[in-house]
Amino acid sequence: MSTALDRQGSVTIVGASLAGIRCAETLRREGFAGRITLVGEETHVPYDRPPLSKQVLSGAWELDRVVLADHDKMNELNITTRLGVRATSLDAQSRRVTLADDSTIDADAVVIATGAALRRLPGTESLPGVHGLRTWDDALGLRSALEALAPESRVVLVGAGFIGQEVATAAVAAGHKVTILEGLSVPLLPIVGEHVASFLVEMIENSGATLRTGVTVTGIEGPRDGALAGWVGLEGNESIPADLIVVGIGVTPSTQWLEGSGLTLENGVVTDRHLFAGPGVVAIGDVARFHWSDAGHNELVRIEHWQMAVDHGVHAAKSLLAGPSDAETFAAVPYFWSDQWGKKIQVLGHPGASDDVVLALPRDEEGRFLALFHQDGFITGVLGVSKPRQLMAFRGLLATGGTMDDAKDIAL
Repeated sequence: MSTALDRQGSVTIVGASLAGIRCAETLRREGFAGRITLVGEETHVPYDRPPLSKQVLSGAWELDRVVLADHDKMNELNITTRLGVRATSLDAQSRRVTLADDSTIDADAVVIATGAALRRLPGTESLPGVHGLRTWDDALGLRSALEALAPESRVVLVGAGFIGQEVATAAVAAGHKVTILEGLSVPLLPIVGEHVASFLVEMIENSGATLRTGVTVTGIEGPRDGALAGWVGLEGNESIPADLIVVGIGVTPSTQWLEGSGLTLENGVVTDRHLFAGPGVVAIGDVARFHWSDAGHNELVRIEHWQMAVDHGVHAAKSLLAGPSDAETFAAVPYFWSDQWGKKIQVLGHPGASDDVVLALPRDEEGRFLALFHQDGFITGVLGVSKPRQLMAFRGLLATGGTMDDAKDIAL
């Protein structure tokens, strides 16, 4: 399909995700009246992931509050669902999707929204005391495991990323002894750089958790000698006993089913500037590797953010309806947030470890601050700790390629 999608045509959305459901909603809102089929490997209707490691894990919310579109909503949108069945292949030329039950779905357009899957430590799949956190079922299992622990149990987190720290926050709040293991010299180094990361380290240390950086996990053994979950092995023949282990070492894009599809797969599904991965095929959300421009640079990136998934879903629907020649270039300001250690960390833009950093608002006695990331004079990102109003004041500058000189005019 090298032209605009016929508004009476058909679309298959593979991935019952945030990006996928936003794409379906936008297609309907923009006047698409044809068939929409939503395929999801999980049995659950589309749901929101950020609350899983926040309100759901802490027990503040039940899982029904994270539902994005229930069956009634799907019926209202006239969406045919195929939930609980995995897509196994795609013929991009004919836009035929084959499912694990050997059924096929042909469509005029295909939306790839399969997201990403947790990285696992080899050999841990059969250990019941080792958890990850990505899905609805992961959250339910981890919350149950935390609730079942005796007071002051030993919880070990492998990985000090944003999700890992949110889990650690919940474990500390529940009264457990928490150890966080991180391979980098400081957590989040590739995202925020050493200067800002050092401030975040203080937040962890002040919380009562134990943070160990620069360590290499060599494996996890099963339960023995009173350790309910097992022992985490480190280089140097050290082992740490744990009653609960949570592994948070990142994700990989879910592209295995696309091998042989004819699409370009390089750390995700590579798209053009309109999110097309091929004629009549778009890729969105965590699985998409798309063109990103800031600070005078252009690169292919995957951005695993809630807001990016929303923006992708909306834009891809409009690109399909407009067609490749008339579709607009995708441009959006990335945004994500993390609730940890009693603070809200928010990030706008796409900062990196090599960027220069200036504190627009120095740290106060409560640990709140606002940092500007810049490269060659252009602002690449803003990070705030419990500074939501001040952070959002920079959204416009990031959208228009603002400079550090422009930032001087922002009233904080």
